[in-house]
Amino acid sequence: MRIVFIGATGFGLRCLDAVRSMPEVEIAGVVTAPARFPISYRPEGVTNVLYADFEDYSRAHDIPCVVIEDGMRGDALRQRAESWRPDIFLVAGWYHMVPKRWRDIAPAFGMHASLLPDYSGGAPLVWAMIEGEEKTGITLFQLGDGVDNGPMLGQAETPILPEDDIGTLYARIEDLGIALLRRHLPELAAGTAKLIVQDESRRRIVPQRGPEDGLIDWNQPAKRVLDFIRAQTRPYPGAFTDMFGGKTTIWKARLSDEETPGPGKLGGDADRPLIGCGDGRALELLAVALDGEDVPASSWWRDQQSG
Repeated sequence: MRIVFIGATGFGLRCLDAVRSMPEVEIAGVVTAPARFPISYRPEGVTNVLYADFEDYSRAHDIPCVVIEDGMRGDALRQRAESWRPDIFLVAGWYHMVPKRWRDIAPAFGMHASLLPDYSGGAPLVWAMIEGEEKTGITLFQLGDGVDNGPMLGQAETPILPEDDIGTLYARIEDLGIALLRRHLPELAAGTAKLIVQDESRRRIVPQRGPEDGLIDWNQPAKRVLDFIRAQTRPYPGAFTDMFGGKTTIWKARLSDEETPGPGKLGGDADRPLIGCGDGRALELLAVALDGEDVPASSWWRDQQSG
């Protein structure tokens, strides 16, 4: 089975490497994107914080590779992909909709980090953690005309643990995604794959997120603020507040039962720097940055008290 792989992230590169070793598969070509690129919902450009260099990998393994310049609309790009004579396109770690005229060349199958049809759309793992979900997962499915709405090849799920942040959760999701590919691509190659139509009544579409969406609302309950913080920590830009002069990014925190003066107010001491939330509970700050520079939480608390 000849595959044209489409991807631009570390997870996508892991998928490509796993697929390349399968005896049923030949990688006919790779389509990738630069670390910063324009996209429909942000024409001025977005930065791919999960970026991986597919060009070096492709060169090392003698795989034809092309880097998009203006999305997937150009005729030359489509003609190049068609010249590779794919049986399928495989999409992982990608931010663009794959146009129908590409899917007319060959069916496209993609990975989406949710239990579809729930959390269709952008940043599904971030949204699941923000919303306090107890589980999530990843789906391998055939791309359709809508938002993550094509029939599914398979799913795998994992709990969202209290000690998780987006990094630890994403690592487990990646492993589950690789396992899905190893299980179902041989079925596609053999013509024995069974597709499962999604239940549209259960679809929930969540929007894309940008760095500005990390602004913390301290009027929310402490547990929800904590979920908001751990959902957007590294490798993402982070949850932040601008209530204390400059931009304070909170990389890590934990719940505290100590009383605080009120939502967004400082409490505790340098050994236990606290910020109050809307339900009367507080968060203890464990790792912060001020205007992009990491500083000890204790030092940050002292500076706020003295300022």
